[in-house]
Amino acid sequence: MQNTISDLFNLLKPMSEQKKKPLLSLEGLIDEENFKKAKYLVRTKKADIFFQKLGLSPKIMEDRLYPQLTSKTKNSEIKSFIDSVNEDVLKETRQRAFKGFSKYAEEKIKALIAPNIFGLGDVKEAIALQLFSTEPIHILLIGDPGTGKTVFLRAAAQLHPISSFGLGSGTSGAGLGVTMKGKETTLGLLPRADGGLCAIDELNLMKREDYAYLYSAMEKGFISYDKANKSMKIKTNVRVLATANPKGDKFVGKMVETLKKQLPFESALLSRFHIVFLVRKPGVEGFLHITKKILKDEKDAPLKEDIEFIRDYISFAEEINVTFPKKLESAVVDFIEKIKKYEDEFIIEVTPRIVIGIMRLCKANARMHLRKEVTEADFVKVRNIVKESLFLRKK
Repeated sequence: MQNTISDLFNLLKPMSEQKKKPLLSLEGLIDEENFKKAKYLVRTKKADIFFQKLGLSPKIMEDRLYPQLTSKTKNSEIKSFIDSVNEDVLKETRQRAFKGFSKYAEEKIKALIAPNIFGLGDVKEAIALQLFSTEPIHILLIGDPGTGKTVFLRAAAQLHPISSFGLGSGTSGAGLGVTMKGKETTLGLLPRADGGLCAIDELNLMKREDYAYLYSAMEKGFISYDKANKSMKIKTNVRVLATANPKGDKFVGKMVETLKKQLPFESALLSRFHIVFLVRKPGVEGFLHITKKILKDEKDAPLKEDIEFIRDYISFAEEINVTFPKKLESAVVDFIEKIKKYEDEFIIEVTPRIVIGIMRLCKANARMHLRKEVTEADFVKVRNIVKESLFLRKK
């Protein structure tokens, strides 16, 4: 960029405090070379600085102002530079916001998962962790109709940057898997959620032909299509969050053996879930809480900017490779040994998948807080969630 006489004159003029402050806010958000170029453009009046908000509500965190350059010339090279700098500034601002948000991520995200549903904090916590797992974690909510199970699925699918949501009976001809008609391929719920969360409502209504797809997706991370001389292998690296109603549509009785007979799936499918929650209808106190929340929620719906921030935060966190320290392995072994003694009191068996689920959820909890190693506090939290899922609540 060549200096004109006007440019030289502006460069020699001392900067006013009004101009210095915006420039200082830009420093540190971009590299030194780009800052020098930006400073030159502002001083020669080829660009100006204005401030913009991330647009977050207090429910997420205190909103942040960040500087952006605006071009005062038609020069395409300058405009291109300004666009690039603005992207870098926004990225750095968001990452700084992420680090601040990490201190409160658990409570803020949990509050966005089915806020109308009274109690069931352990279910909300498990789903929040599932959003941050980079390895398959499969969760099943099984219970009577009208317990709000679907609300959990909708909230989780809304929060994750990659998700699909639909009925187990199939919302399209593809169902859970895939169909082909001529050269046209229609993807179902599982492949559409590759790399993210697949939320399946009323899994007990799943079509018989979809069982193989679900088993393969949950176990192997891909599904195969072999029909009409066509053969395909499609990636389905998903985390499954599903709901189901019992046989007869409603649980009868309270004894474990009675409840087990009403489960709508064989053990082959149940064992593929790392956590299974039995969800029962709320009492009077819970129902009144739900009523109040429904009346209030008209004006309390989350902002689009809040949801986008959470999605971006999850994407940012998923880049963190979390390790599980050897020193915690004995704690996991001790816990499994203890709960194995109570297996007759659970509606599901204690299998190696529960152990895998514990380790993955511990990593997810560390990742939610932008940490690279699992701590004892992560394990204690996950241990409590797993215990709550296994031991039936006394009514």
